[in-house]
Amino acid sequence: MVFISLLIGVVGYHYFAELGWTDSLLNASMILTGMGPVDKLTTQGAKLFASFYALFSGVAFLTTVAVFLSPIAHRLLHVLHVDEEDLVDE
Repeated sequence: MVFISLLIGVVGYHYFAELGWTDSLLNASMILTGMGPVDKLTTQGAKLFASFYALFSGVAFLTTVAVFLSPIAHRLLHVLHVDEEDLVDE
């Protein structure tokens, strides 16, 4: 998931912002980790891509965290002996 997200960012920055491959990788990595862009974007296409890529990166990050934490949360519910009926308010 991280590799595909990074690849989308690198290709997008290379195409829309007309950055070199190394600068595209740097910008995509920084956006994907939540640090923010490095280079100033001058074209409207680059700015639009960066906006959508930042939103996508946030969703991808939250999804990845949820996938990693869900087994831990599931196990915690078992340890605390929480039944399904306890989770639903009637």
